[in-house]
Amino acid sequence: MTKINKYVVNEKSSIFNAIKFITEQGTQFAIIVDDSMKLKGVITDGDIRIGILRSLDLQSSVTNIMNKNPKILQVGYEHGQLIKLLNKFKIKQLPIVDKDMKVVDVYLNNKETFIENERRNPVVLMAGGLGSRLGELTSNCPKPLLKVGNKPILEIILENFIEYGFKNFYFSVNYMSDQIEQYFKDGSDWGVSISYIKETVKLGTAGGLGLADFDRDEPIIIMNGDLLTKVNFSQLLDFHEKSKSDGTMCVRKYDFQVPYGVIETDGDSIQKIIEKPIHAFFVNAGIYVLNPKFLDYIKQGEYMDMPTLFDLAKTKMKNLKVFPIHEYWLDIGRLEDFEKAQVDFKVFFNN
Repeated sequence: MTKINKYVVNEKSSIFNAIKFITEQGTQFAIIVDDSMKLKGVITDGDIRIGILRSLDLQSSVTNIMNKNPKILQVGYEHGQLIKLLNKFKIKQLPIVDKDMKVVDVYLNNKETFIENERRNPVVLMAGGLGSRLGELTSNCPKPLLKVGNKPILEIILENFIEYGFKNFYFSVNYMSDQIEQYFKDGSDWGVSISYIKETVKLGTAGGLGLADFDRDEPIIIMNGDLLTKVNFSQLLDFHEKSKSDGTMCVRKYDFQVPYGVIETDGDSIQKIIEKPIHAFFVNAGIYVLNPKFLDYIKQGEYMDMPTLFDLAKTKMKNLKVFPIHEYWLDIGRLEDFEKAQVDFKVFFNN
């Protein structure tokens, strides 16, 4: 019998606490129950992302995002019934309930849930930045090779992708590129293939893509080489493909509180006073999935950053999507970020 406590969240929990629970447990879903363990619903990673896009209050009840009519199995289910549900609805996890609808177990399709198939998609890691905001730390070492915990940042990123079945990597390099090439070589030490996109001049986060010879059959994943994250890259790619997106940008929710009372006026008349309002935005998280036709808009040898490429694509393509990140994410741009990463590594990466 499965340890169901790993998958059960009480209906009184907030969305925020449910996200935290799923992240800490390393699952992709949670079963929502009442105090007597009676089934109330199920939430998946996709439900969470939709809730974030709807700008739901993360302190509100988890019942606001749960599926209230999930597929279930009754105790004593027949194998044929299980196979029918799995095949028809592409389900990876199923609550098992008794006659009173109390959760007693959970079925896990372990093969499909926890063992990733090999992905043919090219993964481009942008590793050519100067890292000048990190001061002396990068005077003799490129930022991607700075160690967080006991590993270089770029190695942590590489191993995260490998965990999800990716094997085909391109490192876009410039500053102190010889050190990066000497460390990773052709990738065989990690059981993958690594090629190098060598920028002799800075070409931006998109411009370097024009130098690579990609297989144009698969979407390309691009990620900045100074990010630490626990994003589920398989779910990102599945979202891109299922939504028939031409280009997908990962985004983070960013809240900013105005430290003063804001006055709304009509001419010289006060209409409303809002004390220290909070404004919420979605910001670029530095991770992208692009269909190969994006490469047609990049001129070889010309500087282009990724936001500019997306702006250009908006006039040519209709289906550009955002993928909200709720998992751990940190941009190591400043010294204080690097110091924070040392602490976070022990919690999120030192398994």
